[in-house]
Amino acid sequence: MRRFWLPVLLFGIGLAQKPQVVIGTGGIGGVYFYYGTAIAEILNRSGVAQATAIQSGGSLDNLQLLRDRTDPQKGVYYCGTVLPHAAQLALLGEERFQGRPVPFAVLFAMYPNYTQVVTSEESGIRVLQDLRGKRVSTEVAGGIIEYEARLLMSAVIPGFDPQRDLGKWERLRVSESAQALADGTLDAFFWSGGLPTSSLLELAGALARKGKRLFLIPIPPQSTPVQLLQKKFPGLATLGIVPKSVYNTRYDTPTLTWWNLFVCPKSLPKETAYAIVRAVFDNLEALRTAVKAARDTSLENAIRYRASPFPYHEGAAAYYREKGVWR
Repeated sequence: MRRFWLPVLLFGIGLAQKPQVVIGTGGIGGVYFYYGTAIAEILNRSGVAQATAIQSGGSLDNLQLLRDRTDPQKGVYYCGTVLPHAAQLALLGEERFQGRPVPFAVLFAMYPNYTQVVTSEESGIRVLQDLRGKRVSTEVAGGIIEYEARLLMSAVIPGFDPQRDLGKWERLRVSESAQALADGTLDAFFWSGGLPTSSLLELAGALARKGKRLFLIPIPPQSTPVQLLQKKFPGLATLGIVPKSVYNTRYDTPTLTWWNLFVCPKSLPKETAYAIVRAVFDNLEALRTAVKAARDTSLENAIRYRASPFPYHEGAAAYYREKGVWR
C-alpha cells in the first residue's frame, strides 16, 4: 500500500484542532462505499482530519446528514458522495428537502454513474415496459435511485404506481438485489453506480455458473425516458454506454450517465476544504488502485460542474487555481 503523506501543519491545522469529517457513502457492494472509505483513509493517513466513512441510503441521505448533523462548534462536518440530480433537489429545496434547502458546496466531481436496470437474459425482459407485473427492486426506500426509477417507469407506463404495476415491489440494497436475482426470487432491479459495481460483477459470475447471462435493459438516446430526465435535469443527465466487456453482457448497453459529486457543508473552513482536496489529489493513484471507478477522478474532471448552479467551496477553488485548472 502506498504511503499517504501531507504535512500535519497545513494552513495552521494542528493535531489538537483536527476536524472530524464523517463521509456518507452508500451500501456495501456499491462504489460509493468503497470510494468514501478510500477517501477517509487518505484523510486519516495524511493528517488532515479524523475521518470516518459510514454506510447510508445514498445521495439523499448524505445530503440530509450534511444539513442536519454538521456542527461547526464541535468541529464535526458531514460530507458525502452524491448524484447530481439529488444535489439539484437539495439545492432547490424540492422533494425530501421541501422548504429546507441544503447549504452544500462541491469539493470535486468524482466519476460517472451509469443507470443500470439489471435482469437476466432468461427473464425475457428486454425493455422497461416488460417490468410490468414482474418482481422488481428500486433500491432503498426514498432514495434517489428509487426516485429515478419512478421517473423512468412513468415515461413508459403513464401514471406508474409500483404497488399496482409491479408484480412485487422490493426496496433492497444493490448487494441484496443481486443475490435475490441470482437466487431467482427477483426478476430485475434498478441501480446507479460506477463501472464496474462489485455486486453486479458477482451477479454476472453467479449467473454464468448456472449457464445464464446478465442483461442490462437499454435506455436509448432518443427514448422518452431519456428526454424526460434530460428535461427535468438539464445538463446533468448525459448519454453513455455500458460496454459489454464490463459484465460480460452480449451487447453494449446505451443508458444515462450522471457525474457524481463529493460535497461538504459550506461551513467547512476554507483551509480544511483546501487540505482535503490537496490530500485526495496528492494520493490520486492510491485512490485509483483502491477503486476502479476512480480512474475518472482527475483535476480536469473535478471542476466539470464549475459552470453549473452548484457552488464550489472556496477552499477547493483555491487549490484548483493553484494547479492552473481554474482560471
